[in-house]
Amino acid sequence: MTTYFGPWLIRQSEIFFTTELSFALVNLKPVLPGHVLVCPKRIVPRVKDLTKEEFTDLWLSAQRISSVVEKHFNGDGITFAIQDGKNAGQTVEHVHIHIIPRKKFDFENNDQIYNEIEKEREPRSYEEMEKESSELRPLFEENKNNTF
Repeated sequence: MTTYFGPWLIRQSEIFFTTELSFALVNLKPVLPGHVLVCPKRIVPRVKDLTKEEFTDLWLSAQRISSVVEKHFNGDGITFAIQDGKNAGQTVEHVHIHIIPRKKFDFENNDQIYNEIEKEREPRSYEEMEKESSELRPLFEENKNNTF
C-alpha cells in the first residue's frame, strides 16, 4: 500500500497503526519523545473537509494511540494539537493530529509546547524512526480489538 502525508511518500516502516480510514506515523521532527501524528488516509487539507466517518475514526484512533504512547513513554498527560489552515501554522496540507506525551516539568511553561511545535527542528534518521515505529507497532497488534 502506498501512503502519503500531504505530498510526501511515507515508508511503511514509519507507520505503526492503521484503521480503514486513518494511520499513525512516527514524527520526523519530534518535539518530545513519543511525539507522533495521526492522519486520515485520504489527503484532506482541512478538518472541515473530513467526512463524519473520517472525523470519528481519526479521533477514536487518536484516543487509542494517546493511551498507548503515554504509557510507553512514561508520560502523565497528552497534548493534542491540530493546526488547521496556513494561518493556524499548518505546514502540511493534510489534516493531522499531533499526539505528544507529557511529563511534569518537560517545559518550564506548559504552553511553551505550542511554540516548540512551530520551531524548525533537526530531522531524525530513518533508522531512528523505524526503530520507534517497530517498538510501537506490537503494542497495537496485541490489542487490535480493545479500545485501550
